[in-house]
Amino acid sequence: MKHLSILNAYFWKYRKRFFIGILFVVASNFFAVLAPRITGLLVSKVQQHVTHTSIPTPKASSDWVQRVLQPLFNGSLAFSNIVAICCLLILVSAILRGLLMFFMRQTIIVMSRLIEFDQKNAIFQHYQLLDTQFFKTHATGDLMNRITEDVSRVRMYTGPALMYLINLITLIGFCVYNMLQRDVLLSLLVLAPLPILAFTIYRVNSVINNRSEQIQGLLSDLTTNAQESYSGIRVIKSFAQEQNMFRFFQKNSEQYKEAAIGLSKVEAIYFPSMALLIGISTLITILMGGYQALEDPGAVGKLVEFVIYINLLSFPVSAIGWTASMIQRAAASQKRINEFLQTTPDIQSPIHPVPTPLQGIWEWKEVHFTYPHTGIRAVQGISFTIQPGEKVLIIGKTGCGKSTLAQLMMRMYNVDQGEICWNGIPIQQLLVNGLRGSIGYVQQDVILFSDTIAANISFGCKQQPTQAQIEQAARLAGVESDILALPQGYQTLVGERGVTLSGGQKQRVSIARALISNPECLILDDCLSAVDTATEASIIHNLNEWMQHRTIFFITHRIITSLAFTQILVMEDGKITQRGTHNQLIGQAGYYAELYRQQMDTAANPRA
Repeated sequence: MKHLSILNAYFWKYRKRFFIGILFVVASNFFAVLAPRITGLLVSKVQQHVTHTSIPTPKASSDWVQRVLQPLFNGSLAFSNIVAICCLLILVSAILRGLLMFFMRQTIIVMSRLIEFDQKNAIFQHYQLLDTQFFKTHATGDLMNRITEDVSRVRMYTGPALMYLINLITLIGFCVYNMLQRDVLLSLLVLAPLPILAFTIYRVNSVINNRSEQIQGLLSDLTTNAQESYSGIRVIKSFAQEQNMFRFFQKNSEQYKEAAIGLSKVEAIYFPSMALLIGISTLITILMGGYQALEDPGAVGKLVEFVIYINLLSFPVSAIGWTASMIQRAAASQKRINEFLQTTPDIQSPIHPVPTPLQGIWEWKEVHFTYPHTGIRAVQGISFTIQPGEKVLIIGKTGCGKSTLAQLMMRMYNVDQGEICWNGIPIQQLLVNGLRGSIGYVQQDVILFSDTIAANISFGCKQQPTQAQIEQAARLAGVESDILALPQGYQTLVGERGVTLSGGQKQRVSIARALISNPECLILDDCLSAVDTATEASIIHNLNEWMQHRTIFFITHRIITSLAFTQILVMEDGKITQRGTHNQLIGQAGYYAELYRQQMDTAANPRA
């Protein structure tokens, strides 16, 4: 239950609905217990009328219902009129109870929906604050399951479970109070099974809680399996692995099914046992009340009244197990939610940030970095300086640490040692969003959203751009002609992750997305790998004027000859092994000169 304490802030936020809802619950149950009391008095009056006997007035002065109705029973009204008035009172109390139950749901259940809305927003907002490392070590399906299935189970606690819990407490309280007022001994006998019920709930709830937590974990695995299969469906089909993936999914599904059936078996024993205990209470009522009625005809009304009380208690008592199950499941789900909500991101903005510069010198000072989830030393003692407006080519083999440089500049990770400064300011002293918003970053792994091409390009702009700005960005990225050739042009939907576009088109749309914000610093991380040399040269030609006075970082595994770079950094095994201009490096023995010769040979003999 301690995991659910975090929800108290939401209850306080919606305290008006919460407390008014409690009042509606109490009021509805107040009218619910009027019916058996009035019925008991009416049956006693019928018994008196049929047997022509006199039933003494109870001494209990606290029985206010009898005090109110006593003038009616002792008056001169005809017996048929007394019966009609009592029936009318029972009908009115039933109508009032139904009306109050409607308002009860309109307050408490609506409150639970509002809490669900707030909680989903809070989780999604926290997801966006978490750093790259978190998303590399947690499956997308698990993230989705916690914000959907787990939140839904928590809502069952903040809504139905809470409502039924308050309802059963108040109804049991009213019924037990009235029963004790009528007959203490009979009440104790009737209520004797309740301690057994409480002990059963205590023992079974721990089993339900453990199994619920296990089921939620298995459901996350199942969701992850399905999500990855949908995302990688083209790879699955390409390698004809449909049956293998189905068997893998079936295995996870079987584990989930077995766990769910196991929980259902526990509940299948649990709930009938509740009904058995209620049946025992009813049997005791009829047995003892019938024995009393044989000796005292006036006890017939009490017998009827107690039977109605037991019937009234049947739902709340049986709902104890159901409510407890919902609470236990909610606690297990909230525990899973709290694990993420209590995760503190490593990448955070400083309390007193320095204003983000628009441009300036980039300085790397003996930077070291190791990926925490793999232990790979991606950057080892790198130092260099880039002046404003320089065009830098970072080149090297796959896995040498090129992309890591870009991610460290964007502060996707914090460096282990050393310092990265922009305009003399360590990037840790800048607002994270300010830093990233000032840099145009085209990632190696292109991600487009399930929206129009225009919306995907506009995504890189802080304010809604004009159509002319969108078209200008597409023109600079060399993708305008491709877009206009599509049936709906800029309003064409690209599908999930841009699946309807080719690899080269997706890369160029992502470049347009980075250009539309007109950044002073641009990082292109191997974003032209899917385009041919001619298209690459065309894009660079389009960007030639735009790139004037801007700092550009080209990260690639091949040499780009269509742009005069002021600096070229050659990386191997996380270190800079060569640096200089193109003319300087081709005259030196090393990786750059060898790669240049290979590219020239391939260009001269394309069929070789």
